[in-house]
Parts: sequence; structure tokens; C-alpha cells
Amino acid sequence: MPPEPSVKRTAAFFDGQALFHAAKKAFGYPYPNYDPKALAECIATGRSWTLAETFFYTGIPDPTDNAFWSHFWTAKLAVLGTRGIQTFSRSLRYRNQTVSLPDGTATTILVGQEKGIDIRIALDVVRLARENRYDVALIFSQDQDLSEAADEVKAISIEQGRWIKIACAFPSSPTSENRRGINGTDWIKIDRATYDGCLDTNDYRPKKK
Repeated sequence: MPPEPSVKRTAAFFDGQALFHAAKKAFGYPYPNYDPKALAECIATGRSWTLAETFFYTGIPDPTDNAFWSHFWTAKLAVLGTRGIQTFSRSLRYRNQTVSLPDGTATTILVGQEKGIDIRIALDVVRLARENRYDVALIFSQDQDLSEAADEVKAISIEQGRWIKIACAFPSSPTSENRRGINGTDWIKIDRATYDGCLDTNDYRPKKK
């Protein structure tokens, strides 16, 4: 086994939409109120890792489709960029989806879908491993599509003869629907106290007139 480095450079990768929905299920928050840099720092320092880089990815709806969330994510990304976070965004694509209601009837709602975010994260996780930019990849997602990236990073570790850890972090509570992390990674469950200690002091929701 390659020797474990004394200083573990950590790169954090955030799936912004996935983290929001997981926190909503786990803790009941109606909008993405987390501070990515603070959350990554908290988890890294708690494990004696050194946060080196932070990457944030999200889909953004067109203002004509959803003015509220378009404003929110555009404003949040602008501020994250000033905090040294590298951001990546894609347009959300909307389609009609039929859902079943508790009374047995069905209704059609408009659902936004991200295209390409998971692929972008996977490419960056693998690329930065090959470039020897980190020792720990800390992924804020539970997307099993990223398990292939985890496998690739393990292969890179063998090829380069160096120690690399891959971890995924996600909100967890009794109300969480998905309680599994990404296969092939170390799972880090974020409890409410940890999450609440890393809230963003800014509220990017449009102000009511």
C-alpha cells in the first residue's frame, strides 16, 4: 500500500441541487441555505484533512421558466465565486411529469432536470486525480453514477503509486429517503448540528416587493 501522506490535500465537489434536496428531506429547509466552503472546511478539518480546492456545480432554470430559482442560483453562484469556489452551471431542462396523489388521483407537474452535471463532476474528479491535485476527493452527492469515477480514481492511485481516498458526504436524519452514499467511497453522514453550523449568512431569495 502507498504511504499515507501527513498532509491530505482535499478537493471538495458539490452537486448543489442534490445537496439542497437531501437537506430538505433530512432537515426540512425550503431553500439551499448551506455555505459550501464552511461545510467542506468543517468536514475536512474534523478528519485532519486540508481543504485545498472547492468546486460547485448546479443547474439553473431560465428566468422565463422559473424566475425565483433563476435569481437565487445566479446570485448564489456570483457570491461563491468571490469566496474562492470554482463554479460550474448548466441550464435546467423542464418537462411534464405525472405524479400520483395520496387520494389515488394523478396530476401533471413541470419538473426541472439537470443534464450533464454528474458527468462534469465525474470528469473533474478523475482529471484532478490524474493531475495529482488532491489526496482526498470529498464529494457532496449520493449519485451512484459517480461510482464509476470512484473506480477510476482507485485505478489512478495504483498507477501513480500514491494514496488517494474518495469520500462522499450527505445530510442524514430519520426523515431522509436515501441513506446510502456512493458505492466504492467512504460515507460521511452530515447531522443537523453540523449542517446548521455551516449556514450561509446571505439569503439569495428574491425580495418581495
